[in-house]
Parts: sequence; C-alpha cells; structure tokens
Amino acid sequence: MYAALFPGQGSHRVGMGRALYEASPAAKEVLDRAEAALPGLLKLMWEGPEEALTLTENQQPALLAAGYAAYRAFLEAGGKPPALAAGHSLGEWTAHVAAGTLELEDALRLVRLRGRYMQEAVPVGEGAMAAVLKLPLEEVQKALEGLKGVEVANLNAPEQTVISGRKEAVEEAAERLKERRARVVFLPVSAPFHSSLMAPARKRLAEDLAQVPLKRPRFPVYSNVTARPEEDPERIRALLLEQITAPVRWVEVLRDMEARGVKRFLEFGSGEVLKGLVLRTLKEAQALSVQDPESLRKALEVEDA
Repeated sequence: MYAALFPGQGSHRVGMGRALYEASPAAKEVLDRAEAALPGLLKLMWEGPEEALTLTENQQPALLAAGYAAYRAFLEAGGKPPALAAGHSLGEWTAHVAAGTLELEDALRLVRLRGRYMQEAVPVGEGAMAAVLKLPLEEVQKALEGLKGVEVANLNAPEQTVISGRKEAVEEAAERLKERRARVVFLPVSAPFHSSLMAPARKRLAEDLAQVPLKRPRFPVYSNVTARPEEDPERIRALLLEQITAPVRWVEVLRDMEARGVKRFLEFGSGEVLKGLVLRTLKEAQALSVQDPESLRKALEVEDA
C-alpha cells in the first residue's frame, strides 16, 4: 500500500519528462496529448528557456503533464494504483487527473488559466512569499499577530511554513520572525499564492471550471483545504477553487495518510521536494520519487520487495 504524491510549483526544470517520453510508451502518449492540447508545451519543457518555463501559466501545465506521465509510466511497468493520493497546491489537479476525476486535456487548459489568473490578480512586485524555517507553526502565527496583509500559505513540514501577502507586510513579518531565531528565505515567485489576494483568480477560474465535467475519483484524493480525502465531484469542484486562497495543509495531509496505514510514498513528476517533506514529517515513512527510467526502476523494486 502506498500513497501517490504530485508536486506543485518550484519543482520544474528544463528537460522534465523527456527521459520517460523516450523510454515509456504510456508517458509518450500522455505528453503527446499534452502537446496537442497546448501546442509548444513540450518544447518549453525540454528546451526552455528556464525563464519562460518558470512563468506560472507555463509551469503549472508542465508540472501536471510531467506528473501524470510519470504515474502512467509506473502503471505501464507493472506498478499498482495507490490507496490514496495528494498533490501540493497545483499537484492536487494532477492527482485528480491520475484518479480520473478530470480529463487530461481539460485539466491542462484549466491550470494554464489558473496560473494566468493568479499572476494577473496581483501586479508583479506587489506581492511576496517567504519560507520560514526552524520555527514551529505556533511561533509563526504568534509573530504574525496584528500584522495585516500577510498570511500563512503553506504548512509544509513541522518547522517549515510559508507566508504570503503584500510585499511590505511579508518583509515586516520576516523581521519579526528573525527576532524569534527563524531562518527566513524569500521565494522566487511572481505572486502571493494561497492568500486572500488571490480572490480575483478564484472568481475567474470558477466560471471556467463550471463548464468542465468532474467524475468520482477512482481512489480518494486529499484536498489541500480540508486535509482529508474527498470523493464527491461537486465538493471537489468547490475545494479546487477554495484552494487558490486557502493555505496548503500538507503536514496534516501526510499525518492523516500515516494514521490510515500508509508508510510508503511515491512522488511522481519532477524533483524531490515532496519526498523531502515526507521524510521531515513522518519518522517511519519511506519516500521515493519517480521522474525518469532509473527512479522508476527503483520504485518498482521496492514495490516488489
């Protein structure tokens, strides 16, 4: 029994998905479909430039395509479907594609719009995000008391929290947090994601998502908003929208999975960010990434053991 995890923004890299495309017919099919839905996507994923791939409206469909391609390659090679699945922010959409809630083409078009709307919600330079390290969530929350314009955005690990909001407010919060001996790292993002400042993006995406059919997932997929598995299609639709302005409750997601008996986690797509968060959050867990033929082979060996 394992849980499938799908990464969000920040896990992209030029060349993502190419090795699996060349080695796996299933991955090739997924990525060819992605290219047909969004012409030019594969060139951007494989050749860059990195600045263009990093743009939110490009990075989100690229990560979705790479994550689903890795998952399909795993199944093709004999891997079993997961007991549970979750994705970090954008990755929740990839999880729903893997679970059959959303068709690949619909999801790709929607996350491109999602990224565009999120970028346009706040002018570049007016928002900011920062990772707060080596400080528990309770201490972070105390430091933010009475400070307007900054919110907790991601609860990534027991001592890794991301804050988001107006640039000046995030900078002031950073000074308060440093006084509490936290390490604060400003993130190279173009908008204050998972904050109330994203409300215009949520409103715009609602109109697009309303036009797309959703099915009951083949396996439970966790919502970042509730930190619980959700299976009702209309509730999933509402939560995918709410997720845009709500914090990502990743620590709670992982701990709930562990409480349900999950000890093995496979991260599908690009990078190993979620693998690292699992190992920092759950003492007894095993975590692997699947992003190329070699890591796919190792994941299958563990499953067969």
